[in-house]
Amino acid sequence: MLDRLRHWRERRFAARHPLPEDAWREARYRVPLLAALDEEEALRLGHRAWRFLHAKRISLHPTLAEATPFDLPARLALAGQACLLTLGWNNDEHLEAFGNVHEVLILPDAFQRRVEEMDEFGVMHEYDDERAGETSCQGPVVVAFPDLMESGDFSGFNVLIHEFAHKLDLGNSLDVNGFPPLPGDIDPREWHRVFTAVWDDLQGHLERGTPTPIDDYAATHPGECFAVCCEAFFTAPDLLHDVYPALFALLGRYFRQQTLARSAGA
Repeated sequence: MLDRLRHWRERRFAARHPLPEDAWREARYRVPLLAALDEEEALRLGHRAWRFLHAKRISLHPTLAEATPFDLPARLALAGQACLLTLGWNNDEHLEAFGNVHEVLILPDAFQRRVEEMDEFGVMHEYDDERAGETSCQGPVVVAFPDLMESGDFSGFNVLIHEFAHKLDLGNSLDVNGFPPLPGDIDPREWHRVFTAVWDDLQGHLERGTPTPIDDYAATHPGECFAVCCEAFFTAPDLLHDVYPALFALLGRYFRQQTLARSAGA
């Protein structure tokens, strides 16, 4: 009964608020990640992004709002990149996955947070951490405008995908741990084994003083490892496929998407 009601509401919304196709076309033109989608994927994503904009708040810091135009294509581009993560899932799965997303807050610049961390010897360290984004279980997704503008291509960096990956991670816990809710066809033991192998490899590179195959921020915390790997899966799939093929295949099953072909055609 509830599913039927939800589907009826979706059809009613689509009838009353048709996708602004010109704005979505412009959004895709501006963002290579979206431009690389085939027409069927792009249309499905456009409808989800449009619905996302009506269901969630997109807020600009007052200082930013006064000086920066953020038109409808820009908002659709933001929503499209967020919804790209769940494009391979059905609509109910998509809605459930982002049920903990209520607002995207855009700040003028990177921001600092006071962080407390305990080392392996039990000593507490405090430091100021500069961040491009952050989120929490029921809190807003916060991103810095310059980093948002640098996202959207195949460079391996995307602050929106990173922070929305955290939201997926938070689907079954109050803090990120790199272990999001998994579909029935993925054994949690396999997830743990594959990600542990990546984590151990990253730690080994750091111990040897050699460059890590992906952003070394992945080696700071299991939750960050998951988010950085999600960034790479969508924005540097050729790199992730080459250096961690088992992880790439696992994320392909998790997201139910084939991202390698998109980057090849971009």
